[in-house]
Amino acid sequence: MIIGSLFYWIVFIVTALTAIFASVMVITRRNPIHSAMFLVLNFLCVAVLYLLLNSQFIAIIQVMIYAGAIMMLVIFVIMLLHVEEEKRTYRIRFSPAKVIGLVLVVILFIQLIYGVTVKVLPGEWGEFTPERIAQLGDIRTVAGLLFTRYLFPFEVASILLLVGIIGAVILSKKER
Repeated sequence: MIIGSLFYWIVFIVTALTAIFASVMVITRRNPIHSAMFLVLNFLCVAVLYLLLNSQFIAIIQVMIYAGAIMMLVIFVIMLLHVEEEKRTYRIRFSPAKVIGLVLVVILFIQLIYGVTVKVLPGEWGEFTPERIAQLGDIRTVAGLLFTRYLFPFEVASILLLVGIIGAVILSKKER
């Protein structure tokens, strides 16, 4: 039992550090294709974290939808629009927007540390307790909620993605 627990901790630490590294690389790369590839790596790390949380269905959806379909769309749009690497050199300039953003990042980091260190967080139990989810199964629970109670938001999200694809194609056709 101790060896299995140690294995989970090692996998968690390696995956979490890889996800942090990939997310930093996403925002620091100047080449948009490189940023997109690091974003795929980040999505895969999140899927592994879902597996460690024993949420296999969400991990599969993470890989299929985000790392597969969404990133394919993003790379397609980047290549269609011919986004090129910027050659400019940057100097650090402080604007009010950057200062506000930095303050918000610090506040969110403090909240994250607080959430990790506090043992009992207040909250309410919903109708799907861990026992009920284990009884029904992850896939049946998520699919049942997605296609009954949350069907309208699901359909709206799919229409927004379709509009985004059509907009990218129209923008690429205008430039040629």
